[in-house]
Amino acid sequence: MPSSQVDLFSERARVDPYPIYDELRELGPVVRLTRHDLYALPRYEEVRAALTDWRTFSSARGVFVDPGINAQLEGITLCSDPPDHTTMRAVLGRPLRADRMREITPRIEAEARHIVEELVGRGRFDAATELAEHLPMAVVSELVGLPDRGRDKMLEWAAAIWNVQGPANERFVASTPSVEEFMAFATEEAVPGRLDPQGWAAHLYEAADRGEMPHDKCPVMMLDYVTPSLDTTILAITNLVRLFADNPDQWDLLRVDRSWIPHAINESLRLETPVPQFSRVLTEEHEIGGVVLPAGARVALLYGSANRDHRQYPDPTRFDITRCPSDHLAFGRGEHVCVGMHLARLEMGALLEQLADRVHRFEVVSSRPMINNGLRGLARLEVTVT
Repeated sequence: MPSSQVDLFSERARVDPYPIYDELRELGPVVRLTRHDLYALPRYEEVRAALTDWRTFSSARGVFVDPGINAQLEGITLCSDPPDHTTMRAVLGRPLRADRMREITPRIEAEARHIVEELVGRGRFDAATELAEHLPMAVVSELVGLPDRGRDKMLEWAAAIWNVQGPANERFVASTPSVEEFMAFATEEAVPGRLDPQGWAAHLYEAADRGEMPHDKCPVMMLDYVTPSLDTTILAITNLVRLFADNPDQWDLLRVDRSWIPHAINESLRLETPVPQFSRVLTEEHEIGGVVLPAGARVALLYGSANRDHRQYPDPTRFDITRCPSDHLAFGRGEHVCVGMHLARLEMGALLEQLADRVHRFEVVSSRPMINNGLRGLARLEVTVT
């Protein structure tokens, strides 16, 4: 079996992992990462196969890297298998279904129009903090229905939770107090009587009252509303602006024909995947590419690498909204496909519609990468628009 000592969680790798992914894909369909005792799947075919085989590639023993965090999070929606996962996901996903998204579409569109008019009118803005954060913070945080302190801290807590996805490095250690603060808040403050009774968080407790799931699952399940609904969408929106700034021909194409918007969203998620990896644990011996992996092995599914595999996508580093890559893996696949993907698409699409009405060109003034163990993208992207 090929092996590598590369550290996927070094600062260099978080800023630009693509040379590392290229190297890993060339090494083989499975590569032993000796630094963190992981078996990495860097190619598209193997990652997709693993995502659709939960019986072999289990989430029940955690999907992060650190053994301690994985042990603590066993049993939450993200770290469970059917039938428990199916039960929790059914409750969690009710306010996020496509039909429920239609109910909030007018509000999302109105907020998108408001913020785009304001920012484009200024001519210069930070696409990460002023544009991309607006819809998640103005609309989604209210829909979750946490007490005021919770809404104020959501971004900080979400970034910290993503940081503990990685190994116990400096970022992990620095984020642990914020994660503990969130869990205390979820247990002690985000409770019936203090939650918005119409919010998503309150409906978790209502489902527990009906006997659909245990009450003790409610606090940890709030993780599923706080983490996927914020940073991932914020990074994806920022990536879209950067990609269109760098590829004005693609922006011209979209402005002329808005039917390309869904495909542009998919292509940006493929090319710049906000969550580049999760892990699974093998429930039995399993052969990949002629190599037998032992039962109990932790396997890293490298979405960010798989989405740039030339075996699946010709000329994979090119941003091409006519590619129509609906088979990308940025939202996952199978049992754990992203429960909030309809919301993310709605927010991204609404902003693109408004930007296409008003912006001829984006020009990047400056940018700063986000350094996070579980996320990848830009923390800052200052642009001018004409």
